Amino acid sequence: MAFEVLCSVDLAGGRLVRLRGGKVELVEAFGGDPVAAVRSFIEAGAGWVHVVDVDLALTGEARNLAVLERIAGLDVCVQASGGIATSPLATAALEAGAARVVLGSAALADRGSATRLIEQMGERLVVGLEVQGDRIRPRGAVDIELPLAEPLAWLASVEVSRFLVTAVTRVGGLGGPDLEAIRTVCALGRPVLAAGGIASIGDLRAVAETGATGAVVGRAALEGALDLAAALALRGKTPPRPR
Repeated sequence: MAFEVLCSVDLAGGRLVRLRGGKVELVEAFGGDPVAAVRSFIEAGAGWVHVVDVDLALTGEARNLAVLERIAGLDVCVQASGGIATSPLATAALEAGAARVVLGSAALADRGSATRLIEQMGERLVVGLEVQGDRIRPRGAVDIELPLAEPLAWLASVEVSRFLVTAVTRVGGLGGPDLEAIRTVCALGRPVLAAGGIASIGDLRAVAETGATGAVVGRAALEGALDLAAALALRGKTPPRPR
């Protein structure tokens, strides 16, 4: 499967933010304009963007659908994320133009409801796994904690189209990805995207070598720490499989 590189923007109140350590920080890049940021990603060659509704994740209210719709109207595919736990919330993001939505980790506490939504949405739904070590620890308003092994055990028998593994303590930092967590989820044999701490081409190659099929890049793309054109050039190439 070809490797995907998705540039990411986090939204709150219609502008660019960063969620780090449970706090929302304003992002000054691109004047705080998420649409301008996405346009720059497209100019560098982006085919996908990952759009996180921080308001939805923290308050349960989808306050950024209008911005999501504007981004989806550009020449790019959108993966919508942030607190999506129900069919109405997933449908709202899809109707705003998202091609895929990410099921928030907190939803995995209810196996029955999560399974039904996964089966209902099929390829349009990505299962999010927000991890810290060997635990699932969502960053949103719903305060739950699960052993990572617990949902992975039953998700192995569900037709999940792909997973998104987010290292929660590394999001907003540039310290490198959690390769161990990525390998753990890759062992299920499903497509896996990785997020959190990815800052360089070397990080992207390390993620690819775990067997992951893609990566989400946020801060490094927004602030210019990553050679975005070079990173996006990895798109469409099949990474080496681990030996």
